[in-house]
Amino acid sequence: MHLRFSQDIESLLKRISEQPLTLGAILSETSERGFSLVIGLLVLPFLFPVPPGLTGIPGAGCVLLGMQMALGRRSPWLPKKVARFQFPQAFAKQLLQNVKRVTKILEKITRPRLTRVASNPYIWQFNGLCITWLAILLIAPIPFTNPFPTIGILLLVVAMLESDGLLMCIAYGVTLLITIVCAMIAYLLWHAPGLFETLF
Repeated sequence: MHLRFSQDIESLLKRISEQPLTLGAILSETSERGFSLVIGLLVLPFLFPVPPGLTGIPGAGCVLLGMQMALGRRSPWLPKKVARFQFPQAFAKQLLQNVKRVTKILEKITRPRLTRVASNPYIWQFNGLCITWLAILLIAPIPFTNPFPTIGILLLVVAMLESDGLLMCIAYGVTLLITIVCAMIAYLLWHAPGLFETLF
């Protein structure tokens, strides 16, 4: 029996905080399940303040893994540079404290439901498309928007790990809403100089 998402993530973060552990090593240990676990691990820091320069490789890793899912791959692969990425141990310890609260909340709203939807191979690919799109929004230079795509990705990741087809459907709606919100923020920022001139 698989551990639940919070238990998996807590176990990985504890190991990272005790000894260096690369993304490649995590993927080799977790196989197909590693897609969701590593994507979840990569995006969790975006829920909280992160040190400068830490967002590039995790974001790129999410995009690459999401694209592989969209293409129907079941064995994850990362380029050597990304596979060798390690979270700083001190940062992993700090992140672990926050992760426990977030994952426990997510698990309260999920359980195996609509399993025929959750296990459909085309849904797997569609989830990959959604994760790829949300990861692109995550690393896009749109101020104040990082938590929104992160929430959408986490909903999809937890839904896949818990075989919750209903939560997946909810996540699709959240993905659409996040897209609209990010587009509105980008539009307002793009036209901000003109708005200020009109107002003042």
